[in-house]
Amino acid sequence: MKLQEEIRALLMNIYRCLVAHFGPRNWWPAKSSFEVIVGAILAQAVAWRNVEIAITRLEQEGLLSPRAIRELPLEELADYIRSSRYYRMKAKKLKAFMEFFHERYHDSLAELFAQPVDKLRRELLGVYGLGPETVDSILLYAGDLPVFVVDAYTRRVFHRLGFWGPNVTYTEMQRFFQRHLPLDVPLYNDYHAQIVALGHSYCREKPRCGRCPLDEFCQWEGKEEK
Repeated sequence: MKLQEEIRALLMNIYRCLVAHFGPRNWWPAKSSFEVIVGAILAQAVAWRNVEIAITRLEQEGLLSPRAIRELPLEELADYIRSSRYYRMKAKKLKAFMEFFHERYHDSLAELFAQPVDKLRRELLGVYGLGPETVDSILLYAGDLPVFVVDAYTRRVFHRLGFWGPNVTYTEMQRFFQRHLPLDVPLYNDYHAQIVALGHSYCREKPRCGRCPLDEFCQWEGKEEK
């Protein structure tokens, strides 16, 4: 129990350092929960600005709804989201989700997110093209459900901080945070966003260690000298 308390305190100290440096991230930037879902699917392997362009195009054409996406021919949908990269594959993923959403939950977000978290997570992982990071982003950022999202930035940052090896799995990372942090949706929301900000700005493959807000915590042998 004492070790768990120490780890929680360390994780919270890391979080406070990130917030002090980056400020609250106010993530996910969207006008609705449905838009978050679309954005989470489109965000796979692409910069967010490209996702925003695709969502704006759909919105301007009145196509940002489950029915509109479901009924739009696949090639037309792919053309609208061309900026999001791998757009043909992502069009198929969007359509697969919309079919699932309609058949299982009648296009109702309230019905969707009223399900037990574990049950809904399993169902979403069964939808074509939805992996753990996308599903967990939907659960946390669209559904306000207590699921901690991890990604490649999480693996890199916390490996360099000495928490785990470079080959840690998604499930192992997620369980670590959910075991040691308070069950708090706003905390999960912003903590993940802070990690992304750090990974994007400083803790890159070729890191910028000099001004990193977590320099005092870093255990990485490849850390740049000041």
